[in-house]
Amino acid sequence: METFKQLALIGPTASGKTSLSIKIAQKMNAYVLSLDSLSIYKKIDIVSAKPTIDERAGIIHFGIDYLYPNESFDVTTFIKLYHQVYAQCLKDGKNLVIVGGTSFYLKMLIEGISELPAISIETKEKTYSYLRDLPDTYEWLYSQDKTYMSNIEPNDPYRIEKALHIYLETGLTPTQYFKQFPPKPTVTETLPIYQIEIERKRLRERITLRTNMMLNEGLIDEICILEKEYTRAPNCMKSIGIKETLAYLDGVYDKKMLVEKITTNTARLAKRQTTFNNSQFNDVIKGNVEELEKKIL
Repeated sequence: METFKQLALIGPTASGKTSLSIKIAQKMNAYVLSLDSLSIYKKIDIVSAKPTIDERAGIIHFGIDYLYPNESFDVTTFIKLYHQVYAQCLKDGKNLVIVGGTSFYLKMLIEGISELPAISIETKEKTYSYLRDLPDTYEWLYSQDKTYMSNIEPNDPYRIEKALHIYLETGLTPTQYFKQFPPKPTVTETLPIYQIEIERKRLRERITLRTNMMLNEGLIDEICILEKEYTRAPNCMKSIGIKETLAYLDGVYDKKMLVEKITTNTARLAKRQTTFNNSQFNDVIKGNVEELEKKIL
């Protein structure tokens, strides 16, 4: 392709991103890359509000149904996905629409992440022994690198393990390591960012409507099947919509309370997403769905 084009569409959950992204993809001759921490999973269909095959209207979507619920992922998963999708777009003569509510991943695509060192078996064994006493290990790491460790909670084994790996493998504190190996942006082409703005009351109504639709479409059955097959251990089983339904199944809520809890927690998530989007991206083109549709198309 001589002229590859891409854009990103962000906004809070239930704001209308999915339908707008499909309209844009149809007009732009584009594929869609979903940046969503729940739609990435197979078998999590209703509670993730992922677009159905019919709703996708023939547009190929990446980042949907990519992993099973018991498989873990992090931001590097989306970085690898972007590279694959970018190459596929060039090969097929397609443009790209990046869309999703988990816009932290978009930020990491733009800013990049540092490549981590290969961790030896010896280092992994040392790390494991240190993690047996998490409080003392945290204090020790904090004394070595206050700058880095002050952003990590003392009870966060995943990030403490990462810091240990770096320090024990390289002899550099994480701050020294990331200074020596700075992040490299993944997205190098021009990437206009469009952000959906929606009045809070209207968004709450849309969230309530969507929650009731999920119940009618079989949300409770979906969560029962997921729990039976994967237990409650995977991280995705703690997501909004799933954790409340599990509480309902435990008899903590009745069905009316279930709807209220999912709606309230989703609305809180939407508020956090909007705050993040407003503070983390520059030169963003903002507007409601109708305004953005006119601007883009």
